[in-house]
Amino acid sequence: MVPFLRILGIETSCDETAAAVVERDAEGHSNVLSDVVLSQLDEHSAYGGVVPEIAARAHVEALDELIEEALKRANVSLGDVDAIAATSGPGLIGGLLVGLMTGKAIARAAGKPLYAVNHLEGHALTARLTDGLSFPYLMLLVSGGHTQLILVRGVGQYERWGTTIDDALGEAFDKTAKLLGLPYPGGPAVERMARDGNPDRFNFPRPLVGEARLDFSFSGLKTAVRQAAQDIAPLSDQDVADICASFQKAISRTLKDRIGRGLQRFKTEFPATLPAPGPATGSAAGEKPALVVAGGVAANLELRGTLQALCDKNGFRFIAPPLHLCTDNAVMIAWAGLERMAAGAAPDALDVQPRSRWPLDSNAERLVGFGKRGAKA
Repeated sequence: MVPFLRILGIETSCDETAAAVVERDAEGHSNVLSDVVLSQLDEHSAYGGVVPEIAARAHVEALDELIEEALKRANVSLGDVDAIAATSGPGLIGGLLVGLMTGKAIARAAGKPLYAVNHLEGHALTARLTDGLSFPYLMLLVSGGHTQLILVRGVGQYERWGTTIDDALGEAFDKTAKLLGLPYPGGPAVERMARDGNPDRFNFPRPLVGEARLDFSFSGLKTAVRQAAQDIAPLSDQDVADICASFQKAISRTLKDRIGRGLQRFKTEFPATLPAPGPATGSAAGEKPALVVAGGVAANLELRGTLQALCDKNGFRFIAPPLHLCTDNAVMIAWAGLERMAAGAAPDALDVQPRSRWPLDSNAERLVGFGKRGAKA
């Protein structure tokens, strides 16, 4: 039986500095003792996006105090934790260096094992922390840097079924917001404006809809938004709201098609996970298969509603972690470390290096942005 475990998690991959202390009992149940996050939104908003050098300096200034605060809120000392987990990639290399080097120093000084965690694996396993989900399940990862449909077979076992062939969805939101003069971060700003807009005013394209492949594309949609805005410039507030609403509608219809095909593939490949037919329901007939949505864009309520309806129609559970666990946080990093420990994975050596690019599925075909540092998606 896996023993009771407690771990300190550190996250510095982008523009949030975070630390957390999380426990896992012998049955696999979680207990979050502390969760401390410091956003750098004010530092970057004037630039319309994250400035890597500013982010790295902010991590250096804040991380030690955040770790102390996380331990204080958890009412534990370093001697009470079993290991240190720190994000090792993917992300901005400066921020990764700050968090990983800090994790190494603590691990060395306290005599604790170190787990260098893939940030994306943290997102992939969060639903097991919040909902006790069993393997296998599907995950839609939607963030500023990634848009992927991932089969999660187990800890460290991931298959990429689909990815973006150009822009990530979060990137499309941010660039659309900037084009329309909306504040950073773009995703929440577009969502707010869309509430008062007419989603049928503009017929924006739905890239790759109808194709058998499960990949995504958003660059053409982004271009169509720019052209529409130029055609009717100068824009009124209602014009901006209508563009935002039409943009979101196009994305919702795209996800409905792409993810719907993914759900059908899952049913075909994993028939044993489907509930038994007949009047019996619940655990006696087997749990429904699950689709998990993760990443910052998962906070968009319209997209959540689209995916919820799609899952209801196809007999899937729809699992969206709480909003504060969709964005970058150290709870998911600590939990990923705990999952690796429980699975018997060996800790990492203290010479482990950060990786700005680190795909979950290293065997998947490279489609976007690959080079010396590896595949982007």
